[in-house]
Amino acid sequence: MEWETASPEETEAVGAALAHELAPGDVVTVSGELGSGKTTLVRGACRALGVETPVTSPTYTIGNRYPGRVPVSHLDLYRFQGFSAAEWGDLEPYFDGAVAFVEWPEAAAGDLPPASFALTLRHSAESRRRVSLAAAEPALLERVRRRVDPGSRYGDDDGDDSART
Repeated sequence: MEWETASPEETEAVGAALAHELAPGDVVTVSGELGSGKTTLVRGACRALGVETPVTSPTYTIGNRYPGRVPVSHLDLYRFQGFSAAEWGDLEPYFDGAVAFVEWPEAAAGDLPPASFALTLRHSAESRRRVSLAAAEPALLERVRRRVDPGSRYGDDDGDDSART
């Protein structure tokens, strides 16, 4: 499933729609080049999950944990090249009892818990972003799509906006 957003607010709205399908224990991977809106999307999800504190990129801190209706962890693995046992020991608590967003998951080389959702963001024009969402369960994708766009303003990447069951 894919959308094009034209502003940070629209990118945040995609994150907020996704948040309604998340529960503690869910892992969401967030891939994309620098400046593609990864933290903006996570901020929208955090707001929908009740996080009231500032949501910032954890590039230099590796991870942030935010209180909300459910705890939210936001990790940035940009500086990693795989994990040692000690490094995983430092990261593992971020996944316990929280919704965990992981930017730059490629650096984990398959060492992360299974992802409930996988997001990819990329530049599509000067101020526009393409947001792609994948999930193991098609019904989850459909529920997110309906929240992002109850009127079919954004479309699936296959061009079929009909309901999936």
